[in-house]
Amino acid sequence: MDQNQKTIVKSFSPIKILVPVVLGLGATAWLFIKDDKIGELKGIAEANIWWLVAALLVLLIRDLGYIYRIRALTDKFLTWRNSLDVIMLWEFASAVTPSVVGGTTVATIILNKEGIPLGKSLAYVMLTAVLDNMFFILAAPIALLATQGEVFPTFNLDPSDVDKLKMAFYISYSLIAIYTFIMIYALFVRPRAFKWLLLKITSYSFLRKWRVNAFQHGNEIVWASEQLKGKNFGYWASAILSTIFVWVARYFLLNCLIAAFVDVTFSEHMLIISRNLIFWIVMLIAITPGGAGIVEMAFPSFFGLFLGGFSSVVVVLYRLITYYPYLVLGSIFLPKWIAKVFGNKAQEEEALAPEMNR
Repeated sequence: MDQNQKTIVKSFSPIKILVPVVLGLGATAWLFIKDDKIGELKGIAEANIWWLVAALLVLLIRDLGYIYRIRALTDKFLTWRNSLDVIMLWEFASAVTPSVVGGTTVATIILNKEGIPLGKSLAYVMLTAVLDNMFFILAAPIALLATQGEVFPTFNLDPSDVDKLKMAFYISYSLIAIYTFIMIYALFVRPRAFKWLLLKITSYSFLRKWRVNAFQHGNEIVWASEQLKGKNFGYWASAILSTIFVWVARYFLLNCLIAAFVDVTFSEHMLIISRNLIFWIVMLIAITPGGAGIVEMAFPSFFGLFLGGFSSVVVVLYRLITYYPYLVLGSIFLPKWIAKVFGNKAQEEEALAPEMNR
């Protein structure tokens, strides 16, 4: 079993799948039990079926957008089927890793094993991170201005909790902005200067143990930068527009679920989208896999104002639709993908691994 295969198997180990499931289900159960809200589950029968169908369609459209984007970013090197495999496994990796990590290392290996050279694989993964983060950076100020401060929730929160929430948002936003602009400088402006800076920083005695890693990361940046040179307008237009598309679809899915239970005006739809943006910027610093547990706990404060007694029901549906399916789909796609890229022997080794560890 080579190192890449070991990384894949380790990243998708049963325990890493079990942890977010336990955290998410535990937090959901606590939401219902603490205020004796189990009876609220009956509210699902009151939902507008057409809005629920719309939510599923938006989810499908969003995933098609991700598939289109990765195919466009690879200059159509990936087939539609291979693009589907990549996105399902990437979503799987994101679901079983903390939000701040996001499965980027695994994504690089996945692209590389699909036949894309390492330098290009690194470039595509870094580029998706930059595009996604730029969406947050540009959309958040628009949301803040458009909602006149209403984007931060006050429902069932003490003023001190609202202040803490705002602080968490500004910290997360600042970290995203700093990281993104450093990556833009490193990838598109002065990659070799960035590599030199990494080596310079790690030349000090107390940082010298990271010098080898700094050298490797510096090389990766240089390789990635070289792959992105000379891309035409059409390439960048597809990358940017598809990024906007998938994130708007991602946020609008929640609007569909909320509208399935309560009447929502146009201005409330805009506020929900804006608040969802802020919600996920805060969740990006979550330390649990896929934000499991934390999302469920924070959800009522952000969106309870619109839902009232349906808040706990909607968060259950939201996670059932947007999170848990990728754990199931990833578990289905993974063995077939390992057999495809590593061979049948690798699949046999993966199946034997749990037995060997007993």
